[in-house]
Amino acid sequence: MRRAAASVILLVALIASAPSVQAQGFDGRVGAFLPRQRDCGVPSSVPAEYTLFQDVCELYAVSKGAFDGVYGGAEYNHVLMKNVEVGVHFDYFSKTVDTFYRDYERPPSLGGGNIYQTLRLQTWPLGVSLRFIPTGKRVKFAPFVGGGIDAVFYHYEEFGDFIDFFDPGLAIHSDHFFDDGTAFGAHALGGFRYYFNRDFAFTAEAKYMWSGHDMHGDFSPNGPGLVNRIDLSGWTFTGGVHIRF
Repeated sequence: MRRAAASVILLVALIASAPSVQAQGFDGRVGAFLPRQRDCGVPSSVPAEYTLFQDVCELYAVSKGAFDGVYGGAEYNHVLMKNVEVGVHFDYFSKTVDTFYRDYERPPSLGGGNIYQTLRLQTWPLGVSLRFIPTGKRVKFAPFVGGGIDAVFYHYEEFGDFIDFFDPGLAIHSDHFFDDGTAFGAHALGGFRYYFNRDFAFTAEAKYMWSGHDMHGDFSPNGPGLVNRIDLSGWTFTGGVHIRF
């Protein structure tokens, strides 16, 4: 996994530093990331691959779509050959979800009521895309399709009040759990650019990324053979500007 992430970073650095006589461009974009939250809502008695969201959606008042949020970033791109360009992008996503246990409350001796937590997911995808643009330079509307690879740096944390399920009395403690990691990913994309003049265009793009990672830190497995995975896959929909120079 580390070698894959390092390969993406090295490829990004080589592309960004390589001299080029071809047309180059810069994209700035903003939109939404819709994590697929695989296994959200699947009972724990059913084997799951991405167990973080299985646990989160079963324990807390969280459902699919709870982590949908604002996504944005920038991309440098340049033409490799006729109708083909390469782009290097760096994006950012952050979503905070306030929630509570679905099936547990504070005992009456502690005042009763919900037991609250806050969940936060942040990602920084760094990647490379190849685009095929079948139109010429002088058109106003230029559709494209493409794909690429990513190194997705992520931070996931939970803080608030938690039940100690290893305590027969189900004691409640304030705590903070987190994990940082890098996941390797791949994506497919499609979109268009609408040129207002030769060098300035509106761009819109839909992209789906596949990415998952075995968690460590405070989310390390509790026993042999257990693996806690985080699903970082999902759709992004963005709009922005493309500047050619």
